[in-house]
Amino acid sequence: MDSAGLPRRTALLAGGLAAFAVGTLSACTATATTPSGGVRGRPEPAAPNPTASTPAAAYARLMEGNKRWVDGNLQHPDRDPTRRQLVAQSQTPFAVVLSCIDSRVAPELLFDTGLGDIYVLRTGGQAVGPVVTGSVEYGPMTSATPLVLVLGHQRCGAIDAAYKSARDGKPLPGNLEAIAKALRPAYEQAVREGGPDPVDRMVRAQVRLTADELRANADLAPLVRKGSLAVVGGYYSLDTGAVEILTGAPPGGTASTTPEPSGTPAGTLTPSAAPAPSGSATPSGTGLPTENPLPTGLPS
Repeated sequence: MDSAGLPRRTALLAGGLAAFAVGTLSACTATATTPSGGVRGRPEPAAPNPTASTPAAAYARLMEGNKRWVDGNLQHPDRDPTRRQLVAQSQTPFAVVLSCIDSRVAPELLFDTGLGDIYVLRTGGQAVGPVVTGSVEYGPMTSATPLVLVLGHQRCGAIDAAYKSARDGKPLPGNLEAIAKALRPAYEQAVREGGPDPVDRMVRAQVRLTADELRANADLAPLVRKGSLAVVGGYYSLDTGAVEILTGAPPGGTASTTPEPSGTPAGTLTPSAAPAPSGSATPSGTGLPTENPLPTGLPS
């Protein structure tokens, strides 16, 4: 080996390593985080819920998700690390859903939604009181959430227990009696309507009465009047997975469902139509038995 050329080759090698280091550093800088927290060179995540800022758009998005649930064509949106990071510092849910505690009626699933998409409140028989009502108010008043959905469901065990308690004059044990008392107006409405399947009628009455109460709420009513909020009442079929709209579908909403004429299976998706007047009689789900067994210790 020529010893005289060794220093020159060493210098060239050192220079090459330095150039490589500079190039690598430049590449790392090119993929550094952006001011918004994303990664340079990758697409920025879209803003949450960009197309559901009106009652009609939010309603359409919910009902389209429910149709995917019914059809088995789920998209499972907004359920990845990117979405988690996007909503970590703020949220703008497009709907508030007040539903029953029933384990088979999970709003996030039956509307095919994801992280940060909807506020969810669940109480027995979707009973309301000051704390629950305040929680419903939170979305429209702090996040401009444009839609509230009150969602009852087929074969509701809580309403079945409350109905039998009122009918038989036997209070429910413990704090369950508070639920029964909250549901008493729906019981009285169902009794006035008459007809078969009184428990199913009571479920539907509870949905309509609750939706009416929320529309008349001192803080929500002004939003409803100016058209920035809609309060909708719906009924979920355990058999089909479909949501039937009972009251309050916003004008311009698409992919809606409406109460079915007699002989149509409860919850069947039907073309968009005007919502039934609040409190009006609708099909009562004839032939859908209340098969939910009551918890031990409740009146039968």
